[in-house]
Amino acid sequence: MVTASILALLHAGNVRKRRSDIDGLTVRMSQVLSTEYDVPLPVSSAAAAGRRRVERRISTFTETRRLCAARGIGERRLSGDRRRNRFQEWRRIRIGDLPVVVANRIETARVIVDESLKRRGLWRYPAYLTSTNGEVTHRCAVNESERSLFLQADAIHADGMPHVFVSRLRCGIALPERVATSDLFDDVACEAQAKGAAMFMLGATELSNATAARLVKNRFPGLKLVGHRGGFFRNEDEEIRACGQIAELAPDILWVSMGVPREQRFIVRHRHRLTSVGVIKTSGGLFDFLAGSKPRAPVWMQDAGLEWLWRACLEPKRLGWRYLKTNPLALYLLLAKSD
Repeated sequence: MVTASILALLHAGNVRKRRSDIDGLTVRMSQVLSTEYDVPLPVSSAAAAGRRRVERRISTFTETRRLCAARGIGERRLSGDRRRNRFQEWRRIRIGDLPVVVANRIETARVIVDESLKRRGLWRYPAYLTSTNGEVTHRCAVNESERSLFLQADAIHADGMPHVFVSRLRCGIALPERVATSDLFDDVACEAQAKGAAMFMLGATELSNATAARLVKNRFPGLKLVGHRGGFFRNEDEEIRACGQIAELAPDILWVSMGVPREQRFIVRHRHRLTSVGVIKTSGGLFDFLAGSKPRAPVWMQDAGLEWLWRACLEPKRLGWRYLKTNPLALYLLLAKSD
């Protein structure tokens, strides 16, 4: 009887102790979750800028490569840039079954230069921008590997008036205008000249490339054009050496003019070797236009979406059959797979 009473008293004491512990824990949790004593932390743009400066690499590309070689560290393949950038903030609409950004030329040029300068010295995965037109729409529909190359881009612009027309008919938001790379280059060059961004021109034949670079320097005397090179290589080793030379110069903006899909393959294959570059933009036959070796279509044909017809007339053997084969399917895709 005495033993049972003692056990009952001990049990009651343990229950009271548990209840006391639970009550104390409840009070402490309510204090932790309470916002009564929260103090808002000041956001200092100066402090953020200082933190970004601390994150920047001090050693040069050449010195870092020398140190890696001395320590036996081979080439390192980086993963994709997981941080959001301003290109990914643009709204997108589906045109021809590709995600096309809703942006005009002036805004695009400003963001390209600003983002490239923001990345200077950080050695991050470079941003990759490309464009779509009727040929690209056809290629991505019939070739899944080429479609994958385009979907890896941070932004796809519409470099074709048919895309603008279709966006007005089929999409809830219309594209403001066609962002033709041939026109965008001048906008970016003006912006880069004003803000001190450096550029490199890679692509076309050596003659077209050198002529285009010379004319660009004459037209934009204050532009930092740190280098240029033709876009044909004997083998992949030569491509890798060219990437090393470009990386040593560390341009903020790299223009790659090799045509579809060669320029997209080049960027995806060597993007991890160009971490000292800020933004890479594909540019098709841009350098031939800049050099004057291939004239652009009259403005009225560009506005009417007939630039493809102009090019087919200039190069009927190379482009005539291509456009006859690709345009019907491209038109169907633009009308059927846009929203």
